[in-house]
Amino acid sequence: MKRFIVLVLALVAVTSAFGTKPQVRVSHVEPLSWWVGMNMPLQLMVNGEGIGACDVEILPAECGVVVTAVHKADSPNYIFVDVAIADDAMPGDYTLRFTCGKRSLDVPYTISARREGSRYRESFTNADFVYLIMPDRFANGDVTNDNSDDTREKVDRGNPGRRHGGDLRGIMNHLDYIADLGATAVWCTPLLLDDEDGASYHGYSCSDYYRIDPRYGTNELFREYVEECHNHGLKVIMDIVPNHSSTTHWWYDDQPFTDWTHQWDSYTQSNWTFSTNMDFNASQADLYQMESGWFDRSMADMNLDNPYLLRYFQQWAIWWIEYSDLDGFRVDTYPYNEKNPMSLWCEAVMDEYPNFNIVGEVWTSSIPQLAYWQGGNANKDGFDSHLKSIMDFPLHDAIRAAMTESGDGGWGIGMTRIYDVLSHDFVYHDLDNMMIMAANHDTDRIGDVCVGDARRMKIVAALITTLRGMPQMLYGDEHMFRSTDRSKGHPTLRIDFPGGWEGDAVNLFDASQHSGDQKDVYDYTRHLMNWRKDKGVIHSGRTMHFIDRDNTYAYFRYNDEEVVFVYINNTNDARCVPWSRYSEIGASLHDGIDVVSGATVDMNDVTVEPMSALIVEFKR
Repeated sequence: MKRFIVLVLALVAVTSAFGTKPQVRVSHVEPLSWWVGMNMPLQLMVNGEGIGACDVEILPAECGVVVTAVHKADSPNYIFVDVAIADDAMPGDYTLRFTCGKRSLDVPYTISARREGSRYRESFTNADFVYLIMPDRFANGDVTNDNSDDTREKVDRGNPGRRHGGDLRGIMNHLDYIADLGATAVWCTPLLLDDEDGASYHGYSCSDYYRIDPRYGTNELFREYVEECHNHGLKVIMDIVPNHSSTTHWWYDDQPFTDWTHQWDSYTQSNWTFSTNMDFNASQADLYQMESGWFDRSMADMNLDNPYLLRYFQQWAIWWIEYSDLDGFRVDTYPYNEKNPMSLWCEAVMDEYPNFNIVGEVWTSSIPQLAYWQGGNANKDGFDSHLKSIMDFPLHDAIRAAMTESGDGGWGIGMTRIYDVLSHDFVYHDLDNMMIMAANHDTDRIGDVCVGDARRMKIVAALITTLRGMPQMLYGDEHMFRSTDRSKGHPTLRIDFPGGWEGDAVNLFDASQHSGDQKDVYDYTRHLMNWRKDKGVIHSGRTMHFIDRDNTYAYFRYNDEEVVFVYINNTNDARCVPWSRYSEIGASLHDGIDVVSGATVDMNDVTVEPMSALIVEFKR
């Protein structure tokens, strides 16, 4: 709303200066504001009819903020304005004066002081547990914003592929639930405006990079949401998409440059083969189609080789961090961006915030290809992504496959799959910065994979909370949510959280309404998530595992002070733990405590029930 008022004021100023038929107007100035003391030089993108014919200055001139260059675009309706801000510049409200001949118009612009400690803010780490929310499906806290006059799609909760009305206020109303569960960070799928005619609830087709979707709330409410998360001990990870924007974005029909988005003679989709980025044998034609082909007909592929667009996205990311006090980013479809500009993008963010963490979605089952994308990896082509964290899809795939194989195991099946994935850990540059998960918003519900078997779900919880890396869980998996109709695809796995809407028959935010297997899974998951919070041995301890091909899996997480032993029995029969087999690490361990029951455990005589996990901790 504030942005709208500013633009109205700008238009009034234009009319006053030029008469009732203005020749020039300002529709957008981005970034919306800036700060004193930033490393990133400010470059404004100004959009408005005929603005390319104007000169620009900033007033007052004596306060340390000056225009140093003005760059014209291919379109006459854009200019890019370089602004120098002295380290001792005065924070406050400034005026952008656009002059065409003898006429001028003024637009307000704010340059603020940075919040204390902003540069060295902490981010999410392997000590965190990330809770993934699809905002439209979590809770409806404000029914008055279910629909808005300036967005196309309206609420239709009866249709799984349409908007259901969840919003920021709904999440804020249930932060106590999330914190009590044991999560320490929240990742929401994109909250920025997505103005498609249908399926806009997913948010991955951005129509305005500087505006929270009004059906979720406002920019100001998002900032309040971040503050409330921090008050609840929760870090906030923002999901962003530099690879593509919506064809409903305000710039789409009049782009600043002819190469702002990738153009084809006819619609050309990406070939999805991002191995072309590191494949010595790949053709340039295949590489070009991979990174320049469109993700979908409604998703215009952005060309980050354009230096103005790259600077736009660098500043956009930094603006949201500084404006709303963010703790991290998750970057969608990371390898589909041009890799060298994205490396510069990551580098710019990290230069501004040295402790900041960014996790990229690199959806591949190939461990070497995944490792290629983590910053600092010793790639043969010398490429460094500067991307700190990557999502561990090979482990994700192994866990899910193992949960469908509950027999006596064998070579390459059952729990051996997980052993095999972790046996490749030597490939990765930084194991602490691997995000691990059993499901997310784009995969089948883990409750469906486990066919509603609470025992399997508890094994998954045991794995996710004790393996190396940063665990992430999709909302509702703590209750063993299942899709409503898997044959209808993604919309039916992105189900509404019961209790998030007035009139829901069941409220699973209320622990007194938990029952049966769902209660069993919830209680077990919650216990382990909260136990993990202060376990440094789990956060960053080393791993030692032992191979067996009988569909069991034994591993230790250890450091100099503590050891945690995990034994997974994924078979249909009870198994006696072969403790003597683990003597190289277990011989000196005594007085183990069962993490779930709290009972003392004699490791020389332990039987683990079918389809279950044993977690025992020791002090050294």
